[in-house]
Order: sequence, then structure tokens, then C-alpha cells
Amino acid sequence: MAVKNKYQTGEKVKLKTSGETVTINKWQYVANMKKYSYTIKENPTTFYFEDEFLTL
Repeated sequence: MAVKNKYQTGEKVKLKTSGETVTINKWQYVANMKKYSYTIKENPTTFYFEDEFLTL
């Protein structure tokens, strides 16, 4: 099965809200929302969705 998420572990992305560059720590699929969620190394207790990031 092919992975369909946009970002991979270790990839650097930019947060849309703050413009801060962060690193993806891990990701998982949230079935009931039909979205991928991500945690970042810089703040591992908060999760984000793909639409909250910008690709560098």
C-alpha cells in the first residue's frame, strides 16, 4: 500500500500561523476525520494537520 500523506518523518516544514520552520517527528492517519495528523520535534505535545504546514 502506498503512503498518501504529504510529509514524512524528519522533513522540515514551515508553520502557516507563525512562519517557524519545524521538523516532523511522527505522523498518523486519523480515520474518523480522514486526515493525517503530525507532531513536530520542537513541540511534541501538540498535533497539526497537513493544511497547517507549508512545504519548504
